[in-house]
Amino acid sequence: MSSRELVRLLERGGAFFVRQGKTDHAIYGRFVSGRRFAAPVQMGKKGLDPNYCKRVLRQLQFSDVEIASLLM
Repeated sequence: MSSRELVRLLERGGAFFVRQGKTDHAIYGRFVSGRRFAAPVQMGKKGLDPNYCKRVLRQLQFSDVEIASLLM
């Protein structure tokens, strides 16, 4: 999965762009139960490791059900 595809998944799941990091990372956030969670996303990569993608989704508090629905 490319970084662009990961960003599309995050935005479809309710995440939003917070700011550009100092390097090649963009910070995305998501509100869950009134709390804000944030995670850095590597930008400009054509192939991201599946474990990295799952870690980003987990940092933004996506559940297993939400992840499965986003990937369909």
